[in-house]
Amino acid sequence: MSGNEFRFFLSCDINLPVTLRVERLEGNLPPMKSSSDSKVDSPAEERKAELYVECALYIDGAPFGLPTRTRLETIGSSYCWNELVTLSTKYRDLTANSQLALTVWDVSCEEEDELVGGATILLFNSKKQLKTGKQKLRLWQGKEADGSYPTSTPGKVPRHERGELERVEKLLNKYERGQIQPIDWLDRLTFQAIEKTKERESSKNGNSHLYLIVDFCSFEHRVVFQESGANFFSPSPVSSTNEIVTVWDPEVGRTNPSEHKQLKLARSLNRGIIDKDLKPSSNERKAIQRILKYPPTRTLSGDERQLLWKFRFSLMSEKKALTKFLRCVEWSDVQEAKQALELMGKWESIDVCDALELLSPVFESEEVRAYAVSVLERAEDEELQCYLLQLVQALRFERSDKSRLSHFLVQRSLHNIELASFLRWYVAVELHDPAYARRFYSTYEILEDNMMKLGAGVNGDEDGFKLWQSLVRQTELTAQLCSIMRDVRNVRGGTQKKIEKLRHLLSGLLSELTYFEEPIRSPLAPGVLITGIVPSESSIFKSALHPLRLTFRTADGGSCKIIFKKGDDIRQDQLVIQMVSLMDRLLKLENLDLHLTPYRVLATGQDEGMLEFIPSSSLAQILSEHRSIISYLQKFHPDENGPFGITAACLETFIKSCAGYSVITYILGIGDRHLDNLLLRDDGRLFHVDFGFILGRDPKPFPPPMKLCKEMVEAMGGAESQYYTRFKSYCCEAYNILRKSSNLILNLFHLMAGSNIPDIACDPEKGILKLQEKFRLDLDDEDSIHFFQDLINESVSALFPQMVETIHRWAQYWR
Repeated sequence: MSGNEFRFFLSCDINLPVTLRVERLEGNLPPMKSSSDSKVDSPAEERKAELYVECALYIDGAPFGLPTRTRLETIGSSYCWNELVTLSTKYRDLTANSQLALTVWDVSCEEEDELVGGATILLFNSKKQLKTGKQKLRLWQGKEADGSYPTSTPGKVPRHERGELERVEKLLNKYERGQIQPIDWLDRLTFQAIEKTKERESSKNGNSHLYLIVDFCSFEHRVVFQESGANFFSPSPVSSTNEIVTVWDPEVGRTNPSEHKQLKLARSLNRGIIDKDLKPSSNERKAIQRILKYPPTRTLSGDERQLLWKFRFSLMSEKKALTKFLRCVEWSDVQEAKQALELMGKWESIDVCDALELLSPVFESEEVRAYAVSVLERAEDEELQCYLLQLVQALRFERSDKSRLSHFLVQRSLHNIELASFLRWYVAVELHDPAYARRFYSTYEILEDNMMKLGAGVNGDEDGFKLWQSLVRQTELTAQLCSIMRDVRNVRGGTQKKIEKLRHLLSGLLSELTYFEEPIRSPLAPGVLITGIVPSESSIFKSALHPLRLTFRTADGGSCKIIFKKGDDIRQDQLVIQMVSLMDRLLKLENLDLHLTPYRVLATGQDEGMLEFIPSSSLAQILSEHRSIISYLQKFHPDENGPFGITAACLETFIKSCAGYSVITYILGIGDRHLDNLLLRDDGRLFHVDFGFILGRDPKPFPPPMKLCKEMVEAMGGAESQYYTRFKSYCCEAYNILRKSSNLILNLFHLMAGSNIPDIACDPEKGILKLQEKFRLDLDDEDSIHFFQDLINESVSALFPQMVETIHRWAQYWR
């Protein structure tokens, strides 16, 4: 879209209910009204109010529909509802003078509801554009919101009273709507300045005003008011001055009837008999092959859709063409949709990775989604587990709570305890999402009901009831670990005192955790039974969140170590490690083992989770103690005759793992890399941890394209050595193998578009396009090798003294 284009929706075309989010109340409440048994002079801080917000819609000064109330909120001085309110009125029914009247009531009084204050806001601005984003409304204390036009309780601060804070908040609203380009390092400085401005303005005003913060629904483009039917907007009279004149075109955005008729004639079902015998010409065949190579994120043009429809019968033997064909169907046309579904049933069966595309939000047809599930039924459990996280997220795009996909996931889980355990956790974590909680709870119930009905012998010796209880005990275990973390954090003193407290708790009050009454399936590896915690081998990491490092006994006499975190959202780490595991599998299928370390990660809540502990040391620690990576590896794998005094196998393992993670971190756009989150195992395997920034986001300015530090290159003998050449060869080979599966990886990320993972939720479309860009699908294999070698050379050059400014900036990244 060019800078001069203005794209918009018409309000009369939006058949959705008016939606807003009532967030919070800012400012101090006035003192309670006196009553016979209360003190008049009680301070405002001790007031225990119970507040709710009443939302009423007024159209042209008259009430329209029934008012809606939020829940009661009683916690804290800053009352926070954060509740989504959906009115019965649709956007298409609004007029230019539609207003929302918001009144705050207090029900803590014994006699009747006490009025706190009210405010009214117009839904359209002076340019007839629908207001979006956060709105800060000043309440008229003691007055109910007035819906008449013009109102006597306007929520917007009068222009002559607006200060620096109002100006900054207006800009902040634009930033949140994506109208101001984000620049991470500058934004952080700006937000600090904003906080200082808020404190300064707050102390100046003495908190004399009450404000209600509401968040209006946003759309992809601006929404401009237009009445249904004929357009009665009267443009300003044309004058001889230089003033801009608004001339409204009622046909903007409408379908051209002649083009639509031509399209319908060209796709007429009566032509079906003729189309069966049509064969594409040489140029048409080339055009079709070019379309079939498009990534799943690419939108087809009108001509491309027409071409695929025209030759649909001749494409039925090409399985890769089905998803593209289904994209060109006019699903609103009943007859056309019917013929498309008939053809789908006769089409060459597609691969599982293409079936994932049919579960994306692009396809709404229940028949198409059911067909995708039928293809998934062919997948082995091992492959299905690779996609399980995304398949659970795909439940958001289904048409009903008890969908074909939901039943399929449950049925497959009944015969595989690992699938059942992970399905239960993935669904349980999403129960906190208010928009889809009911849908995920429905799947949870189906899983519980079906598993309880299982008879003994289907899964070993345990019956369904015992199996389900073994999974429920995982939740009880994580709840106890959360309790332990709270107690440990409250201990004053250093890390050592907290470790002593942890071991004391495990040996004393919580000794039942030392030896479980019955073995519990490990949440990270459900096939492993854990029997208790070893207090003497359990510890705490020295960090702000104090994560636990616990050693569990296993039923087979061994042990396993896990890290338990509370206070950190690890769902993004879970996604990245799932991708590392998937890419490791794809590489091994092509006989390329790069010795990756896809350790297990499981989010057990919005801010808690478990990680597999891998014995290793950070590069920062290794360099401080041994001065180089080679010296560290010589300690564990010395060989006088080997390269650099270490065994050839150890060096090869190091080179391969460096290559694997260099390619993967480049593709996934992993940011914030430093020597503390690059770990090295004593067998030479290097791996990455902590994935707080993905898909190109990075808190550091000027990140290099490849996350390859100088110490890694030096451990290979420098940029001129034969081992470094081998490293580049592995990189290029891995890059081309993963490029072949680009559609699979893009489809999996597309299914995550509705998730609450931070770096995806902020802008799903942009993130997926960044991912697609990394695959360079416009290049063939040979050109991609040259491209990736140039990328490596560019990044390595940045690590050594150079005169070029860009390279200098990249060199600063690792400092």
